[in-house]
Amino acid sequence: MSGYGQDMSTAGSWFHPVQADPAASIRLFLLPHAGSGAIIYRDWPALLPAGICAQAVTLPGRHNRHEEETFEDFEPLLEGLYEAVLDELDDDRPFAIFGHCLGAQLGFRVAVRLGQEGERQPLLLGMSGWSPVGFFKPTEEQSRMPDDEMLAWIKKLGSFPAEVYDNPDMLALIVPALRADLRVSAQYEDDGAGVSCPLASYGGDSDPLQEAPDAMTHWAGRSPHYLGHRGFAGGHFYLDHHALAVTADFCRHLRRLAAQPAPPR
Repeated sequence: MSGYGQDMSTAGSWFHPVQADPAASIRLFLLPHAGSGAIIYRDWPALLPAGICAQAVTLPGRHNRHEEETFEDFEPLLEGLYEAVLDELDDDRPFAIFGHCLGAQLGFRVAVRLGQEGERQPLLLGMSGWSPVGFFKPTEEQSRMPDDEMLAWIKKLGSFPAEVYDNPDMLALIVPALRADLRVSAQYEDDGAGVSCPLASYGGDSDPLQEAPDAMTHWAGRSPHYLGHRGFAGGHFYLDHHALAVTADFCRHLRRLAAQPAPPR
């Protein structure tokens, strides 16, 4: 399967690669953490088994979409992403969603919305580094913290590679996108919604954003087909070191689910 390389330069597209591999039997939409884009999943295509095609999302206002207006409100962003996913779906090819942090928030609500609108459901939903209960929720004020405080905070989390912090040009792109995403996340209100599709959760065992020890257990009540939680050594960005193990576990579930008869819509 091809990587992201040249496809990363396509401006205006939500998805990278822009076109899904027509030979793939399952599409996997990957949603990144706050302040970032498709690039955080650049190594995933090589980790996925044949037949599973990854398309990672880049939101407006960052990376190749840096000239587009950044969303600063949750509902308009969710609406835009939902429409983009809906327009991208094939008539009969199954799809899955995996999201980390803000990407988990958005991926979960896209799946909720698909159910509410009577649309096709994901084959599997993967929720990483976030739970609707027991996780850090930023405030509007925190999204406006001074640059030095913002940089100290994201350094502590390990959000970006070390070389980013000494590159003013890169920071000039990252910080505004991160501020916008924090404002988006600050508006999220848990309404107890659930999904009908299978759901698996993943996280770092020492994630500083997980405020309640039992936070990830709350996913069990959000899907009648909860497949359990896998914890890994590390903090909020545990994925940087455990991508192979996470993709192996997620794809194991995907293959099993794909082999089962499709439920009626």
